Amino acid sequence: MILTAKAADGTQARAIDEGGGTPAVLVLHPGLDDGASWAAVAARLAAHHRVVRLHRRRYRLDLDRQTPCTVAQEVEHTLAVAEAMGAGPVVLAAHSSGAVIALEALVAAPSAFAGAVLYEPPVVIGTPLGGPDGEVHRRARAAIAAGRPGRAMRIFVRDTVRMPGWVALLSGLFVAVVPRMRALAPRQIEDNAAMDELGVRLDAYARISMPVVLLGGDRSPAHLGERLDALERVLPGARRVLLTGQGHTAHAKAPDRVAEVVAGLAAEVAREAGEAGES
Repeated sequence: MILTAKAADGTQARAIDEGGGTPAVLVLHPGLDDGASWAAVAARLAAHHRVVRLHRRRYRLDLDRQTPCTVAQEVEHTLAVAEAMGAGPVVLAAHSSGAVIALEALVAAPSAFAGAVLYEPPVVIGTPLGGPDGEVHRRARAAIAAGRPGRAMRIFVRDTVRMPGWVALLSGLFVAVVPRMRALAPRQIEDNAAMDELGVRLDAYARISMPVVLLGGDRSPAHLGERLDALERVLPGARRVLLTGQGHTAHAKAPDRVAEVVAGLAAEVAREAGEAGES
C-alpha cells in the first residue's frame, strides 16, 4: 500500500508500506531510484517487520521541477513519514546519498528513531565530492544543460563514485537510452552537489548516540571505506559490518545478506525496548 504524509512545507511525502511487525524499518534509497532497488531486501524483511520505502523527494518527478530541493526538505519528508508510521521504534536503513539524509534526520530528530543501518554514505570528510573547486559538478551540469544526461552520468560515475572507466561508460549508456533514467540524471547530479553543500558534518554526527551499523563492501571504491572510517571514529554507538565480495550494490546482488544486517539491528532494538519496559 501507499503511505502518504504532509511535510512541514505542505508537500506530500510518499512511501511504499508493506509487511508487519516491530520494529518498523524505514528505507531511504540511493540515487537514481525511487525505492524499487531495495524491493528484494524489503521483501525479505517484510515477513517479520513493517517496511516503509520512502520515495525520496529529490527523485520525485512530480515535485520540484524547476528548483532542486534541499537536504533539509528531504529530511522533512523523512520525518513526516516516520511520524506517520505511528508509535513504536523505527529503524532507518539507508543507502549512499540516502544514508546522508538519514544522518541529517538522526541529528534533526533523534527521538524519532531507535537505530540505523547506513550503507556507504558519501559524507564529506575533506575534499568535496565534486573536487576542491567543484569542477566535476560543473562538467556534469554542463552535460545536462547540453541535453547529454548519459555523459553527465559517465562523469559522475568515473570522477565522483570513482568506478573504472568501463563501468562509467556502461552507466552512461544505460542512462542515455532509458527515458526514466534520463529524467532522473539531473537530480543525481544535484544530489551529489547537495552532499558537498553540507560540508564536513562529523561534529554534528558525533551527537548521534543510538546504535548505528556502518555497512560497506570490500569491493567498493576505497574512498567510501574512508568515509565509513571517519564515521566510525565519531559515532559513539557505531559498529562496522563488511560484506565480503560485495561493492556498492549489495542490496541488489546480495539482498539476503543486507536484510540479515538490518534484521540483526532490529532484533537488538527490540531487545533494548523490551528491557526498558521491564525496568
